[in-house]
Amino acid sequence: MFTGIVEEVGEVLEVRSSGSNRELIIRSKLAREFRIDQSVSHNGVCLTVVELMGDSYRVTAVEETLQRSNLGALKAGDSVDLERSLRIGDRLDGHMVQGHVDATTNCISIDEREGSWWFSFALPEKQHLLVEKGSICLNGVSLTIADLSNEAFSVAIIPYTFEHTTFRSLRAGDRVNVEFDVLGKYVERMMSARKS
Repeated sequence: MFTGIVEEVGEVLEVRSSGSNRELIIRSKLAREFRIDQSVSHNGVCLTVVELMGDSYRVTAVEETLQRSNLGALKAGDSVDLERSLRIGDRLDGHMVQGHVDATTNCISIDEREGSWWFSFALPEKQHLLVEKGSICLNGVSLTIADLSNEAFSVAIIPYTFEHTTFRSLRAGDRVNVEFDVLGKYVERMMSARKS
């Protein structure tokens, strides 16, 4: 379980193919604090640390994860948003994030607004789970939906978030990982069960 508050932007050092899987070698200042078998969010995707190498570590992404997220497009030199899992007793500064990506969507536009940024995205699959002023997790970042229309949704990014996440390198046309608010997913499941 995560909160969507990014701790660091890591750097992809190497991407290796292993059958239908991809192994990512990532450099991070946090790596020395990691342990084998620890869950870490990578652009909002929960992956397990399988090897430690000083200031870098290795994780494996399976085929289903690669198809559902933007991790399959990562290459050496790319940045990735990192967050360690939530500890019992920690403050929940973002919202409850599982690290299970539901869909991807593309950035439509970026508008700088005198010190903040307005990012607009195409509506993803299951867009009915989006709620204006509700929570959404994009590339592992807990955000509030600032605007929602029939064509797109937008989030407002403050300078700190812009500087300390991969949003600083995001461009129109780039694909991002989407995790809908888990509460909405459970409500949807209960409502569909009642109809059955």
